[in-house]
Amino acid sequence: MADNKKEQERDELHRTIWAMANDLRGSVDGWDFKSYVLGMLFYRYISENLTNYIDKDEHKTGNTDFSYAKLDDETAVLARKDMVDTKGFFILPSELFCNVKDKAAADENLNETLEAIFRNIELSAQGTPSEKAFRGLFDDIDVNSNKLGGTVKQRNEKLVKLLNGVASLNLGDYQSNSIDAFGDAYEYLMAMYASNAGKSGGEFFTPQEVSKLLTLLAVHGKTEVNKVYDPACGSGSLLLQSAKILGQDKVRQGFFGQEINLTTYNLCRINMFLHDIGYDKFDIGYGDTLIEPLHWDDEPFEVIVSNPPYSIKWVGDDNPLLINDERFAPAGVLAPKSKADMAFIMHSLHWLDSNGVASIVCFPGIMYRGSTEKKIRKYLIDNNFVDCVIQLPSNLFFGTSIATCIMVLKKSKTDNTTLFIDASNEFVKVTNNNKLSEQNIQHIVDVYGSRESVKHFSTLVSNEKIVENDYNLSVTTYVEQEDTREVIDIKVLNADIKKIVAREEILRAEIDKIIAEIEGGDANE
Repeated sequence: MADNKKEQERDELHRTIWAMANDLRGSVDGWDFKSYVLGMLFYRYISENLTNYIDKDEHKTGNTDFSYAKLDDETAVLARKDMVDTKGFFILPSELFCNVKDKAAADENLNETLEAIFRNIELSAQGTPSEKAFRGLFDDIDVNSNKLGGTVKQRNEKLVKLLNGVASLNLGDYQSNSIDAFGDAYEYLMAMYASNAGKSGGEFFTPQEVSKLLTLLAVHGKTEVNKVYDPACGSGSLLLQSAKILGQDKVRQGFFGQEINLTTYNLCRINMFLHDIGYDKFDIGYGDTLIEPLHWDDEPFEVIVSNPPYSIKWVGDDNPLLINDERFAPAGVLAPKSKADMAFIMHSLHWLDSNGVASIVCFPGIMYRGSTEKKIRKYLIDNNFVDCVIQLPSNLFFGTSIATCIMVLKKSKTDNTTLFIDASNEFVKVTNNNKLSEQNIQHIVDVYGSRESVKHFSTLVSNEKIVENDYNLSVTTYVEQEDTREVIDIKVLNADIKKIVAREEILRAEIDKIIAEIEGGDANE
């Protein structure tokens, strides 16, 4: 019954959110407008988060009528240091989302008001341990952009609608609501924006079902882990799956990731906050993971989950220093400049803890292509690092119909075998896309855990056999495809043909007879 209520709340929330987002954007491109909706949702969240925290403490002392939102700024500022130390940020009562929203329609300088508030929130963390987590978080919410309108008046009208729209969402008390309302709303919006944006959306958002599968593989058999890492973290959905599956307190030292796109980097940090991950429990870096990795002081990681960009270009051997980089040097070669896939694999392997698991979505070509990629596969197999390769269904991701794979890496395997799973038919059809159902996910994880060979689905292969196959890691090389063609009984087929030929002879004779009669009649005339 509780699950039904949760689903009903989620469905209602999703319908309202998407209708609101589409109505608000007007002529603004949906992909461009996402930063405004998501940013305003974040502004509401941290306002309510801070307010609820302060109110709860006051109510415990017996001051049940206390409301931080109604407090004057001069009194409230006395709590600034304590709040920054505890929550990582501070917002004056006059700058809370609810109070700004109530006065927005009458504020002719609303754009300037919001700009100042966003700046003040970021400045409240300056010089403190939370500074990195908040720096630049509101950069993508340009309240003076012509995208919102050609004049200040038009832009402010749009901002008023945006504030009212986000305020109207039935998110309830973020602590007592039976769904993770803010985080759920955020992820739903990102999924919708990604699906509508096509390829560009797929670059920053991994569908929740794929995220769940990757994480279940990486945490299989574990009840808690030290740290979770994603070298190409996008909007952070993969990192957060570990908190959802194990529980936030079971990821003892927090969540780490790096993202090369500035907007997506900001979205990821916001996503952490909206899922109630404290500023001291995550460290998201901005930059190129392959060239300038930012978490040398934090590695190794017990869990690594990632969906890195497929076959992107990178500097490769144009940079003579990279071949001596301790992440890439063990293989003796670098990933080709035109395809960085194996560079992400080698980076992840190097930063993986000795008792850890890395679960990585891969472009299928890296499983069989030659040249340097084959040499890297040789290194992985000869050192027994590949635990499992899974073929996924096609059309799972936004913006691409490619049937991708998952490579699972381990440093401390107990045998010299690799499991291959053909999950290409494990999906349900949803409109134009395929989707992994809960049953599909569980089936894959169960077989992964058992390491059993299942006819037409999985095969446990000795590494010696992989060597014999020239280090080919394609699933179809090892898992026999089920022959779904109709079985033909040749004796029955021959008997049917014999009957057809006999019938044809009878029909031909009858036709000849009719023609003869017609020709005879013509001669008599």
